[in-house]
Parts: sequence; C-alpha cells; structure tokens
Amino acid sequence: MAFSIIFVIFVDAQNALTRITLNIILEMKTVYDFAVKDRKGGEVSLREYANEVILIVNTATKCGFTPQYEDLEAIYEKYHAKGFTILDFPCNQFGQQAPGTDESIHEFCKLTYGTEFPRFKKIKVNGDDAEPLYKYLKEQKGFAGWDPNHKLTPILEEMLSKEDPDYKDKADIKWNFTKFLVNKLGLVVARFEPTESLENVSKRIEELL
Repeated sequence: MAFSIIFVIFVDAQNALTRITLNIILEMKTVYDFAVKDRKGGEVSLREYANEVILIVNTATKCGFTPQYEDLEAIYEKYHAKGFTILDFPCNQFGQQAPGTDESIHEFCKLTYGTEFPRFKKIKVNGDDAEPLYKYLKEQKGFAGWDPNHKLTPILEEMLSKEDPDYKDKADIKWNFTKFLVNKLGLVVARFEPTESLENVSKRIEELL
C-alpha cells in the first residue's frame, strides 16, 4: 500500500513537472513571433516555417564568404525534403558588400549559385534600427568565436579589434554569413560565425531533423 501511494505521488509529480515544462515552452518567445518582408515588400510570418529546422543567414554578394552560397544551396537541397529551410537576409552593413537592389541580389544568387532557398528584403542586423528578428536572435545567442584555422580569421580579428577592442563580448553580428540555427519549436539552438565549417553546420542540422 505504501509503495502504491509513493508511486501515485511520483507519477502526479512527473505529470505536474511535464505540464509546467510545456507551459514554459509555450510561453517562450520564438522566431514564429516575427514577420519579415520578402524581397518585393510583402509581409511573411515566420510561422509559415513552423515545424521546420531553419538556418537564418545574413548575406552579401561581394564578400570573401560569398562562395558559401554554393555550399548552402547543397545543404538546402540535401535536407529540404526532410523539413529544413534556409532564410537569406541580404545586409549591406559590413564593408558595403551587398550594394545591389533586392532584385539584382536575387538574380545574382540565382544565376551564379543556383540558389532556391527563400530570400528576403535587405535589412540591417545591428544598431537601433536593426530588424526585430535579428535583435531577438542576438539576445538568444552571442558571439560564438572564430575558427582559428580559417584563413580569414586573422583579418577579421585585426579589423574588428581596431574598431572595438571588446567586440567579442558583444552579441552584435560581426560579419556577413553569420548563421543562426532554429529547431522545430522555433527556438534558437546555435549560432555559427562565418568562419565555421559548413560541414559542422550540416551535422548540427542533421541532428535536429
């Protein structure tokens, strides 16, 4: 009898804990709470991507990291049918390396790299007028650190350290092709700086599918 009572209490406690956990998850802000503009200016709710694994990327067409488009498209093609997508947000805040119009950027990516994943209107990712989605993303995941073996790491390190010796302590986006990985609940689970191997990014995506 005593065992039965203890078991019932344990089960009730487990159920209560589960309900509390679910309520916390439901009350948490997610990427689904945001809407963005497509490249023609139409509003798109990110709730359209519910139950998908999402990689959000700020991009540029005249950057040393621009060739990453080719690998990103390969990742998209590999996993899209399994419930994965990439959301591309051109940004001209880093070295003025995305100078074109929304349409010309789109055409460049399609013609040069054959990209098929969604591309949105050019935005700002840092500053007071940063896109609200990016303010949220930065709140969730701060600077993840450079890959010390990447050839562009010393250049970025020197340049950004001159501008702000404490830049690593801030969550601001550091450069083009920073990536945020979002799980099927709309929660940000990882941030990858542009020097991060796309092979590593791909592995993390696969774990969430």
